[in-house]
Amino acid sequence: MKTTASKAGQWPSGQGGTMQRPMDAENLLSRITSTPAILGGKPVIRGRRLAVEHVLSLLAAGDSIDEIVGAYEWLTREDVLACLLFATRLVSNERVELRSETAASP
Repeated sequence: MKTTASKAGQWPSGQGGTMQRPMDAENLLSRITSTPAILGGKPVIRGRRLAVEHVLSLLAAGDSIDEIVGAYEWLTREDVLACLLFATRLVSNERVELRSETAASP
């Protein structure tokens, strides 16, 4: 499923055929956090011990978003999209400020 508007200006449909607009960039990026006590401060997803770089390596190895989400019961499609957006911002030399957390979220 593409996350860009179609030629007709409509967003791709989600489950049940309803049209869904992708989350805005700041909401997506708020899912990426960094805490010195978790994986040495590497960017992780929602304070959990799943590094952004690991998700990106799974995608690079050919895993689909659905396969990755299926491997982690708490992970969502938006979390994976947040990883992609984070990587895009980094390689385009944009400043990315991570929310810092003191403890892992449940």
